[in-house]
Amino acid sequence: MGEEAKRTVAVIIPAKDEELRIANVLKAVVASRLATEIIVVSDGSTDRTVEVAQKFDRVVVHKLPYNMGKGAAMAFGVSKTKAAVVAFVDADLMGLRGEHIDQIIQPVLADQCEVCIGVFRGGKFWSDTAQKFAPYISGQRAMKRWIFDGTPYLSELRFGAEYALNHQAKRVKARVLRVVIRGVSNFHKEKKLGIGKGISARYKMYQEITQAVIKTRKRRKPPRGRWK
Repeated sequence: MGEEAKRTVAVIIPAKDEELRIANVLKAVVASRLATEIIVVSDGSTDRTVEVAQKFDRVVVHKLPYNMGKGAAMAFGVSKTKAAVVAFVDADLMGLRGEHIDQIIQPVLADQCEVCIGVFRGGKFWSDTAQKFAPYISGQRAMKRWIFDGTPYLSELRFGAEYALNHQAKRVKARVLRVVIRGVSNFHKEKKLGIGKGISARYKMYQEITQAVIKTRKRRKPPRGRWK
């Protein structure tokens, strides 16, 4: 792979019903100096997420036919690029800027690490607190493509995808770096969906992470015919 090809970076944004929030995220990603591709994967959205994303230059939008989960959306996005570095950003962030994206990508391009994870600080209290307890579950990350490609059954894991990626990085002894992205936070499910639905969605998310822990530790062979 040539030096120019090694510096190709695809930023992939999985999104489910984020029409009210994804525009601010895309403004930041478009402002990144290091992103060479920007891919949005609508994970069965029933609102105008796709239409909002399609208004941005440089952004390629793909639609999954129904809600398949975050892991499947991430894997589908990666399947649509040949970039040597893949980065992921959640679609519901507040305070995100182009320099935050570059903070996550630069250490990987500079070969300081194989995986770089962005950790919230100086944003909303609950986002900061959650990442202090579980910093490696952050959805903001960049990595060398081979780390992602070597991670099995991502399409099954939904919200457990980040755990599986962390497990793979540890398994292959990849260098993992954490960087602080200040002033960034995400919308809580309770705020997006209301208290009742939000609590239910949060409980489901924790269930999916637990299932990912179990599946990943079993190391079973991934099914054929899926993106990962």
